[in-house]
Amino acid sequence: MKKFLIIGLGNIGEKYKNTRHNIGFSILDKSAKNEKIIFETKKLGDIARFKYKGRTFILLKPNTFMNLSGKAVKYWQTIEKIPLENILVVTDDVNIPFGTIRLKKNGSAGGHNGMQNIQDILLTNKFPRLRIGIGGDYKKGQQIDYVLGEWTEEEQNKLPERIEISTKAIKSFALAGLNNTMNEFNGK
Repeated sequence: MKKFLIIGLGNIGEKYKNTRHNIGFSILDKSAKNEKIIFETKKLGDIARFKYKGRTFILLKPNTFMNLSGKAVKYWQTIEKIPLENILVVTDDVNIPFGTIRLKKNGSAGGHNGMQNIQDILLTNKFPRLRIGIGGDYKKGQQIDYVLGEWTEEEQNKLPERIEISTKAIKSFALAGLNNTMNEFNGK
């Protein structure tokens, strides 16, 4: 049975729960809810597992804080023996318009410290990522406040649909493969 490690990036704690930077956690929470499973706190993160159509999905929400996510990813990749191509990092991106989905086979961290830490620890940028656009509607020097800020009312109204589409993209990644999933979901 093929295994897939799906990592949602975010920061632990109530004060970060509804922030833009925690979209990765929100998407994994929705995936777990859809599958009627719960997360358990394990070493370096919260883990939930489910099987679907011959695939095992291991959902990981690192509890190392965003900028140190690589340690948790490397640990669980090693323990579960997951090849790089079966890892999917779900994260926010200020360079993509709000709600837009963009899957990529690999690439730069794009200024995202959590993604950069994962690349530094794994010693490669050659792993799939699902980036969710949070927009970049902030003034120069205000990026940290923006990403750690809560969603606007308008964004909150559109968020459930965006999160649900992202959960479908995660399943598609494991079932249909990265290229087919990019073709179906990129730009949605």
